Amino acid sequence: MKAIDIDVAIVGGGTSGLSAAVAAAQAGAKVVVFEKSSTTGGTGNMAMGPFAVESWIQRLRKISITREEAFNIHMSFTHARVDARLVKAFIDKSASTISWLENMGVEFSDVHAHNPGFYFTWHTVKSGAGGTGPGAAAVMLKIMAETAMDLGVKILLNTPAKSIVREHGKIAGLIAEDKSGQEIKANAKAVIVNTGGFGDNPEWIKKYTGYDWGRDLFSIRIPGLVGDGLRMAWDLGAAPTDMTIHLTSGIANIAPFYTVFFTFLQPNLMVDIRGERIINEEFMQTTPFFGNIVTRQKNRCAFYIFDEDTKKYYQEKGLDFPPGVMAGYSIKTIDDFDSEMKQAIDQGKDVYIADSIEDIAAKFGINKPTLLQTINEYNKACESGRDELFHKNPRFLRPIKKAKFYAARLFPDGFGTLGGIKINYKTEVLNNDLEAIPGLYAAGVDANSINSDTYAFVLPGSTFGFAVNSGRIAGEEAAKYAAVAK
Repeated sequence: MKAIDIDVAIVGGGTSGLSAAVAAAQAGAKVVVFEKSSTTGGTGNMAMGPFAVESWIQRLRKISITREEAFNIHMSFTHARVDARLVKAFIDKSASTISWLENMGVEFSDVHAHNPGFYFTWHTVKSGAGGTGPGAAAVMLKIMAETAMDLGVKILLNTPAKSIVREHGKIAGLIAEDKSGQEIKANAKAVIVNTGGFGDNPEWIKKYTGYDWGRDLFSIRIPGLVGDGLRMAWDLGAAPTDMTIHLTSGIANIAPFYTVFFTFLQPNLMVDIRGERIINEEFMQTTPFFGNIVTRQKNRCAFYIFDEDTKKYYQEKGLDFPPGVMAGYSIKTIDDFDSEMKQAIDQGKDVYIADSIEDIAAKFGINKPTLLQTINEYNKACESGRDELFHKNPRFLRPIKKAKFYAARLFPDGFGTLGGIKINYKTEVLNNDLEAIPGLYAAGVDANSINSDTYAFVLPGSTFGFAVNSGRIAGEEAAKYAAVAK
């Protein structure tokens, strides 16, 4: 067994791990990152940018949201079922983190909100091509990895940590294994855990969230994210937190037919398997709410239906809710809809074109009499301009009368998992008595318990932002601890 002596060992080289590595090294610590995969960045390589409030970019754009306002919004949204000190630490750190990243060479393209009426907190990274969109943050993570190495951090790829060592009640390092199978014992005064959650572990998803991946959940799966960090921390007595899916909803495995996908994600009629309407369809703009709505239905699925006239409206006028920055591109027309629908149907996707509503009911197993009654009532609401059931904005009330009819089945979807390791506002890992385990820290989604049961979509960039900021806090705190630990 090979042995190395360091101050801080970091488990995972994703967003929070790289952030922790830079922060700890800047504080003077000797740092090694143990990364399971062959590259750094993790799921952050698919991200667009972090949350922040009171950044200089927001001030320049005359965006006035304050730290106090963001804190109160977040606590209200989560019904105060989260650690207020941890939320406050994250939010208060966020503005300086933007400048911290810029000092490394990261450039930001702009600040965005998800939806009208939401808050401009999403600081999107300028990609290598100068634009933005999914994956733009990979540039930022590459810069962070280079900065860490320039500061003397060693990043060991294909070298997963296997266990964390504790001696005399304190963290003493970890055991890892390199790609040749040789064990490495890192004698360290502090260990930071950030392994990206458990989104590639269907058994844990079922056990801890209740979803059956591939049947009633079709979330993103990144190979290797199986909960390693959670397991290692729990083995040392770390207290667990609620574990959730960063939830949304969509058509299962619909890629690459994005025109079809976004044409269905419009505020048209949505029903359950019984044929009943279930919500004001405007709620689909807030994707975590959309996921919650679909989750509550029988078989955890729902169905969107619209007709030929509505399709022609979108062809002539454009979509009600265009995808915008989140999709990485805009759909100005749906000219590709018909060709994509044909391909999607040929490939067995959960979409359908029918000559009658009865055909849709038969295809998806929806209760036919109830569905026909629901559409009759919905068409009357469209004609009167008054949705007496759910009070949808009249501008989105379009009848379903003219064949052909278009339908899609929706299931819960997700961007990954949240939570598992309980930490305090210093990112110290806590045991079941809520006491800190000396020398053990956690960050990123492994420790992201700030959203309760629903992601705070009104403050976009929060998951990626929490990863960057909690990692930075963990690096600073671990270096501080290591400097005085004996």
